[in-house]
Amino acid sequence: MKVDYIVVGIGLAGISFCEQLKAHNKTFVVFDDASQLSSTVAGGLYNPIVLKRFTSVWKSKEQLEIALPLYAHLEKELQVKLDYKIPVYRKFASLEEQNDWFAVSDKPILSEYLSEKIIKNENDAIEAAFGFGEVLNTGRIDVKTMLEAYKADLLKNKLLFESGFHYDAIKTENNVLQYQNITTANIVFSEGYGIKQNPYFNHLPLVPAKGELVIIHAPDLKINYVLKAGVFLIPLGDDLYIVGATYEWKDLSNTITSKAKETLLNKLEKFINCSFKVVNQVAGIRPTVKDRRPLVGQHQIHKNLFVLNGLGTRGVMIGPYVAKQLYNFIENDIPLEKEIDINRFKLNI
Repeated sequence: MKVDYIVVGIGLAGISFCEQLKAHNKTFVVFDDASQLSSTVAGGLYNPIVLKRFTSVWKSKEQLEIALPLYAHLEKELQVKLDYKIPVYRKFASLEEQNDWFAVSDKPILSEYLSEKIIKNENDAIEAAFGFGEVLNTGRIDVKTMLEAYKADLLKNKLLFESGFHYDAIKTENNVLQYQNITTANIVFSEGYGIKQNPYFNHLPLVPAKGELVIIHAPDLKINYVLKAGVFLIPLGDDLYIVGATYEWKDLSNTITSKAKETLLNKLEKFINCSFKVVNQVAGIRPTVKDRRPLVGQHQIHKNLFVLNGLGTRGVMIGPYVAKQLYNFIENDIPLEKEIDINRFKLNI
């Protein structure tokens, strides 16, 4: 078998890059052993504002201009609903926070995303004496449905190998790569936390952060917006809500913990006062980077090997953006932005 690319890992990063390949009529196969769960436990929000500090997310406008058309395309291709337009409300803890909101909402970079109107709380199930600020142009991508549908489509077209990738099986001859019975020009690794086992890119400063979230059933809550208070509260329909998420840097297993559950529910109970029941809990390892920028680029020695990783907590926004950059770098020799290029780290390999 001969293909233009092998893609290793099919989370948000892998899907985004595969879509670049499809758009440019490049042939490819994917290897994925389902060992990495960061994408499957993602809340899926696209929100251009850092709600803790009322600042703009890095390149948020540019990211959304690429990401939203991609998800609209995938909805048609996969025949599934993925993009749920839903406002995000930020609960104010004080008058000072209200004033801070007003102050930044006039800034040109934020004005199209922050409503100047303070929304009064009229829901008896929520404690919000100072009301809410509304973030505009937000929504939720159903990442779980997307991953399942995308993998099924790859399998149907015989493009997915559901197995681990054996790095030592890569052979190079005359600038062409051979992997088992597959000949290819390039390999792109989008493995998430799995990069730590990758001998070509495990030197990169990926900081794994375990995240857990719970799903609750709360029939009396009745909200049709995402609420950011101590945690995010994301409606799923049928009175189900995601509550998340935690951050843990020591326990890097995919095992759920009672500690995380207790932490989330304690924060939740500070701003809702209705009954609820926990119906599910999930955990995964986020691939984060200390400078909060992705890891994108080319191996310093093996020029046919590339990495697309470190999407962090905003993968649904940033994944398509950096995947397009990597494709243009490989195929069109367009330099990567220095902020995402792995060469920003001076590393000895």
